[in-house]
Amino acid sequence: MVYKLLVTLITFLSMEGVAWCTHKYLMHGWLWSWHRDHHNPEYKSHDFLEKNDRFFLVFAIPSFIFFVLGLVPGFKMLTFVGLGILVYGFCYFMVHEIFIHQRMKWWRNSDSFYLRAIRKAHKIHHKHLGKEDGECFGMLWVPFKYFYEARKSK
Repeated sequence: MVYKLLVTLITFLSMEGVAWCTHKYLMHGWLWSWHRDHHNPEYKSHDFLEKNDRFFLVFAIPSFIFFVLGLVPGFKMLTFVGLGILVYGFCYFMVHEIFIHQRMKWWRNSDSFYLRAIRKAHKIHHKHLGKEDGECFGMLWVPFKYFYEARKSK
């Protein structure tokens, strides 16, 4: 049981690095055409979904594959890799879509220093409308200066 939790937790924590690299090098790189509407209102459609929402599948597919591979005898631990990816995706959705971009009007009045730091870093990220000169590519962990500023501002 401890190994299963450990594999899930290590995968969850590793996903922040995977998300950071994907965001910096793919979303702000050769897949900018999918991500551009998320940064620049000029490219937004009036639909509820953005092209950027395709990245949900980019991360959901590996999670699904690990769940399926976990059904193979001798590879059961891969189920917990898939679970770690799934849990990270859920947290990412809650923080990015619900809390930061307010796609659903929950958590509007949260005053946690952690959430204030995450929101500030994301605002800094979005001040750039183009794919160049980006900063703060993480989601659940951002540079310490934002945590310090959030702590100070209280």
